[in-house]
Amino acid sequence: MAEISSDNGRKFTIPIGPQHPALKEPGHFEFVVDGEVIQEASVKLGYAHRGIEKIVEDRNYTQAMYILERVCGICSHVHASALAMGAEQLAGVEAPPRARAIRTLVYELERIHSHLLWLGVAAHEAGFEALFMYSWRDRETIMDILEEISGSRVHYSVNAIGGVRIDISAESAQNILKAVDFLEERSKHYLNVVSSDRVFLQRSRGIGVMSPEEGNRWGVVGPVARASGIKRDVRVDAPYAAYDIFPVTMITASEGDLEARFTVRVRELLESTRLVREVVKNLPEGELTTKVKRKIPPAETVVRIEAPRGELMYYMKSNGTDQPERIHGRTPTIPNMASVLHLTIGHQLADAPMILAGIDPCFSCNDRAVVLKSQSHSDLWSWDQLRQYGIDRYHGRT
Repeated sequence: MAEISSDNGRKFTIPIGPQHPALKEPGHFEFVVDGEVIQEASVKLGYAHRGIEKIVEDRNYTQAMYILERVCGICSHVHASALAMGAEQLAGVEAPPRARAIRTLVYELERIHSHLLWLGVAAHEAGFEALFMYSWRDRETIMDILEEISGSRVHYSVNAIGGVRIDISAESAQNILKAVDFLEERSKHYLNVVSSDRVFLQRSRGIGVMSPEEGNRWGVVGPVARASGIKRDVRVDAPYAAYDIFPVTMITASEGDLEARFTVRVRELLESTRLVREVVKNLPEGELTTKVKRKIPPAETVVRIEAPRGELMYYMKSNGTDQPERIHGRTPTIPNMASVLHLTIGHQLADAPMILAGIDPCFSCNDRAVVLKSQSHSDLWSWDQLRQYGIDRYHGRT
């Protein structure tokens, strides 16, 4: 049971996390409530920090690609693709058309996987256990396909610097088409459930309403932005991979509440099944990779990809060696998290888990960098100082 501390007569601060049944990852929220109504909200991040950005500086580009794939177990392909695309831009080469199409295919398969997983988790937060079990059962269909074409259910390792390492066989193509036909029908059923079930709508309609003005001010991205009528999708605004050949129809809504966030994501399932079908039926012929020099000339670039949760950005800097000098990512959870703290104000405490689930947060994607200031100096700590601080803390000397 969470410890409750009194601020003054009627207000209480209720901590949720970092270990809590409502959170599948370590996030720490504090809500100041007056009765059951939330008055203030704050979040502490960094519990899942693994130092990935520092690790990749000591690896070559291929090794770094597989490490970045481990940033997230749900959207691993987009992180690996971002590094591969960035390395190709720095090297001045382009992946072959067939490779770009296969990357696009896996993007959309992964989006289906991510949205079905999210649907189940969000339904669980609402107490809708039947929807949770059914959506996760159907999610196995797409995970089986990903395992068939890549050999893994979580980290697919499809990418290579200069293209992809796997091809789509005729048998796999037929299995993919069967899978998306099945999932298309299931997605239509889920769309009906989230937009018509009376009990579910009590937990979603009119809850956590965000206007387009608020969304733009907080910088929200992905389905969260599109559910508030903000037309923001990297696949449409700046097509990459094969999205210029297989264009996307952007899914938006105008209500801006939790119900809209549900319907946008479920409608995106239908759009993704359409895209997968188009790519499989029209895969370009040709090579899977193009040759890239081991040492990449000094340069800088920024890569933008529409991850399942929204815009993913990577800054990359090369220094003429086979190792990147700097790689920094900004994941969709970071801009979307600010909206949660604002949207919970004025709502019941019981609505907080649903509002949080509405942005589909990923704390392992989010927690990569921590900035510390020295207690005795105003300047930032150097890497050596931070390392020594960690050693001293480990040995109990701080």
